[in-house]
Amino acid sequence: MMHAPSSFLYTLAVVCSVAAVTTVFCQRVRLPVVFGYLLAGMIVGPHVPLPLIADAATVSSLAEVGVVLLMFSIGLEFSLRRMLRMAPVSGLVALLETSAMFLLGVAAAQLLGWTPLERIFTGAIVAISSTTIIARAFRDRPVEPAVRETVYGILVFEDLIAILLLASLSAVGNGHALTARVIGGTVLQLAAFLAALIGTGLLVVPRLMRSVVRLRRDETTLVTTVGLAFAAALLAVAFGYSVALGAFLMGAIVAESGTHHAVGALIAPLRDLFAAIFFVAVGMSIEPALVVRHGGAVLVIVALVMTGKIVTVTVAVFLSGRGVRTSVSSAMSLAQIGEFSFIIAGVGAASGAIGDHVLPVAVAASALTTLATSPMIAVSAATAARLDRALPAPLQTFVALYGSWYEAMRRSSAPQQQSRARRLTGFIGVDVAVLLAIVIAAAVELPRGTALLQRWVGATPAVAQLLVLALAALAAAPLALGLFRSAGWLGALLAERAVPLPARGADFGYAPRRALTVSLQGAILLLAGVPVAAVAQPFLPPLRGAAALLLLVLIIGSLLWRSAANLQGHAEAGAQLLVSALRHQMSEAPLHADAQPIPHAEELLPGMGAPVGVAITADHVAAGRTLRALNLRARTGAGVLAITRGEERLLIPRGGDEIRAGDVLALAGTHDAVTAAVQLLTERRVNA
Repeated sequence: MMHAPSSFLYTLAVVCSVAAVTTVFCQRVRLPVVFGYLLAGMIVGPHVPLPLIADAATVSSLAEVGVVLLMFSIGLEFSLRRMLRMAPVSGLVALLETSAMFLLGVAAAQLLGWTPLERIFTGAIVAISSTTIIARAFRDRPVEPAVRETVYGILVFEDLIAILLLASLSAVGNGHALTARVIGGTVLQLAAFLAALIGTGLLVVPRLMRSVVRLRRDETTLVTTVGLAFAAALLAVAFGYSVALGAFLMGAIVAESGTHHAVGALIAPLRDLFAAIFFVAVGMSIEPALVVRHGGAVLVIVALVMTGKIVTVTVAVFLSGRGVRTSVSSAMSLAQIGEFSFIIAGVGAASGAIGDHVLPVAVAASALTTLATSPMIAVSAATAARLDRALPAPLQTFVALYGSWYEAMRRSSAPQQQSRARRLTGFIGVDVAVLLAIVIAAAVELPRGTALLQRWVGATPAVAQLLVLALAALAAAPLALGLFRSAGWLGALLAERAVPLPARGADFGYAPRRALTVSLQGAILLLAGVPVAAVAQPFLPPLRGAAALLLLVLIIGSLLWRSAANLQGHAEAGAQLLVSALRHQMSEAPLHADAQPIPHAEELLPGMGAPVGVAITADHVAAGRTLRALNLRARTGAGVLAITRGEERLLIPRGGDEIRAGDVLALAGTHDAVTAAVQLLTERRVNA
C-alpha cells in the first residue's frame, strides 16, 4: 500500500499529466480547453474503466483551492465605483435576464419531476453565463467593441448575482425548512455578514496591500494575497456560507487598493493550475451512463439555456438603448453556462440537496452550450441582419427610432423631472419589496394557513387553501395596481425627457412619445415582475409563474404593437415633410457635402431623431445597391425615412428599394448610428 505522500504525488502526477494531453488535443482540434479538463477528469475518474484512477478525496481538496483562487480572481475584476457607474444599465439587464432564466429553469425542473430543492438549484445553474468561456471565445474570435463592452458589463453583475445565489443556496442546502422566518433570517444574516466583512476589510486590507506591494517583493505579495483569500474563505465557511463567497468578497476588497493589476498578474499562474484541477474534479463526477440515462433532461436544459438567454438578453439589451446588431450579438455570446454552474451544482451535491443526476446533467449541458458558443458568435451578425429584415414595417420603424429616443432621454437633465423620477422609482421599489414579501409568505406559509382556517372555520382543505390564496391575492392586488400605475407614470415622465411636450399648439410628438412611454412602461414592469415571478415559481405548481410572465409579455406586446402601428403612420407623414424640406433645401443650394442636417426637422418632427440629408453620387459604393444588400439598419442602427429622387419620392423605403446616383436620403437614429450610416453610404468605390 502506498504511503500518504506517495498517494498524493501519484494523484497530482496523474491529473496533471492526463490534463496536459487532453488539453493539447482539444486545442489541436479547436475545442475549448475546458473540454480537455473535463475529459481528463472522466479518464482518471471512477466511472470509466481505465487504469489511471486518481484519489477522489485528494482531487476534491485541490479543487476547493481552485474554487477559492478562481473566485478571488473574479473578485479582483470588480470595482465598487465601476459597479455603481454600470448598475443603471448593465446591472438591470443582468437582473432581468438572470431572473427570467431562474424562473424558466425552475419551471423546467418541475416538468422533469425533480424535487423542490433540485428545482431551485436548477434555476440557479441555468441563470449564469460563463465568464471564462466567453473570455476565451473573444480571444479566439474578436467582436465589435460595443458587443464586448456590453457582454462584459452584464457578466460583472451576473457574477455578483451568482455569489448571492451561492450564499442563499448554501443556507438552503444545509437543510433549513423554507419558512418565512427562515428566509427572513437568512437574508438578515447574509446582509450582516456582508456588511461586517466588507466594512472591516475596506478599513484594513487596501492599506495592507498597498504597503506590501511597495516592498517590491513578488513572493511577499503573492503569499499575502493567497493568505487573505483563504482567510476570507475560511471565515465564510465558519458562518455557514461557501468558500466562493468569502474569496470573491476578498478579491473585490483587494481591488479597492488599486493593486489589482499587479496582484492579478502574480496569482494568474497559480489560479490557472488549481482551476484546471477544479474542472478535472468536475469531470471525475461525471458518470457517462447517468448522462445517457438523463439525456432528455440534458437536451431540455441545453434548449432552455440557448433559447432563453438569446431571447431575454436580446430584449433586455435592446431596451437599454443598444441596436439590434449589438443586442443579438451580445445575446448569442452569453448563451452558455460554465464554471458557476459547476460550483452551484457542487454545493448542492455536497450538501445532499440535489440528487446524483443533477451535476452530470449540468456538466453535459455546459459542454454542449460551450461547444456552440464560438459558432454562435461567428453567425451573430448575420442572424441580427436576418432578424432585422424579418421585422414588420412598424417594428422596423420603432427599432430605427428607439435608439435616438434613448440617447435624447439620457442627455436630458431637468432637475424637477429627475427628482420626480427618483420618487416614482422609490414607490416602485417599495411596491416590489412588499409584493415579494406577500408572495413568499403566502407560498411558504400556505400549509400552516390552510390548517389554521380548517380549525377556525371548519372548511375543507381545498376550500381553506383557496381562501388563503384569495386573501393573499386581495392583499397583493392594490400593490400590483399601484406598480402598474407607477410604471406608467415613470415611463411617461422619461418619455417626455426624450420628446418634450409642446409649449403650445399641436402635439406633433404624440406618436413617438406614446411608443416610448409604452416600451419604457413595459421594461419597468418586466424588471419588477420577472424577479417576483422567479421567487414565487419554486413554491407554485408547474408553469404558474411562467404563465403569469407570459401573460404580462403578451399584454405589453399588444400595447407596443398598437403604439408602433400609430408610430408608422406618424413616420410616413413625417417622411413627406422631410421630403419637402429636402427639396426646399436643394432648391436653395445643392447638397455638396456628404451629409447635412435638415433645417427645422426636429421642430417640425419631434421624436424623429435629428434627421440628416445624405446625397449619393455615382462614385459612392451605395449607388446601384438595395437597402437589403447594404444591410444599413442592422449594421449601423440608423434608418432611412425617405428618399428624394428628382420629382419622385420614396417614403419609409423597404429592403428591396434600390439607391441610385443622385438620390438624397433622409437618415434618422442616434448620433453614432447616423455617423456610421453616412460613412457606409458614402464610401468611395475602389477602381478596378
